[in-house]
Amino acid sequence: MKPIKVIIMTIVLLAITGNNIEAGKTPKSDQIKMIQWEKVNEILPRYSKFTVVDLETGMKFRVQRRAGSNHADVQPLTTKDTAIMKKIYKGKWSWKRRAIIVISEDGKIAASMHGMPHGGGALKNNFPGHFCIHFYGSTTHRTNFMDLSHKLMILKSAGKLEKYLEQTDPYDLVNAYIAGIKQQDRYIVSLISLQDLEWETLLPKIENIRISRMEVLPAEDVGDQLTLTVPVELNLQLKGVGGRNFNGEVILVRFMPNEQWRVDSVNLFEENGIKLSK
Repeated sequence: MKPIKVIIMTIVLLAITGNNIEAGKTPKSDQIKMIQWEKVNEILPRYSKFTVVDLETGMKFRVQRRAGSNHADVQPLTTKDTAIMKKIYKGKWSWKRRAIIVISEDGKIAASMHGMPHGGGALKNNFPGHFCIHFYGSTTHRTNFMDLSHKLMILKSAGKLEKYLEQTDPYDLVNAYIAGIKQQDRYIVSLISLQDLEWETLLPKIENIRISRMEVLPAEDVGDQLTLTVPVELNLQLKGVGGRNFNGEVILVRFMPNEQWRVDSVNLFEENGIKLSK
């Protein structure tokens, strides 16, 4: 009789599990929400404390919101929290954006942070200033628009990045691709690149990159084309080489008119003299 009881209990447990994780979906209690900044501003008021989880490494630390009107200006709570944050950034403070999950009493919220202490700080935490956390709809101090790199990280954290890239136009896709390179984010770049390259060794060769000019065609001129050349001017900072300007084209390809565009990475890197291997 015992084996029969064990089998019955196993079936019951499997049935319960199946109901909780239907079709591979995360249980609602664990779902990461992409909440507008105006609402987050109420959920996480000034002086509130919450947990930050780095999406890539899984490392987490505690922070307190101290200020910020367009986004949250926060500080690590303790010296231990500061040490964890610095470890996430591989021991060096950086303006690079990272996808994070903010855990509060209201659940998990998709967000993005940079890792550079700046401005004033009030806590005894060995952190010289504060850093910024952006949520969907947050803006920087200098503009009324979302910072693209923060936006991409928030979408990444919320699991909505792939859909965004599939639906965006070719010019926004080029902007996202360059932002992915600038942030040294293999996931973003790999979703846009036509070729699967060794991003771990390739991306560190490009210390900084930005678009100084890009020619944009009207949507009706793009039509159902399967290839598109986008004239651009890029400013690059290459490791061991220094500054370099690129005046050329980014080549985009798609296999069907309704599919996502892909960037020809090999052509772009070779045109800039960047070796694709070690």
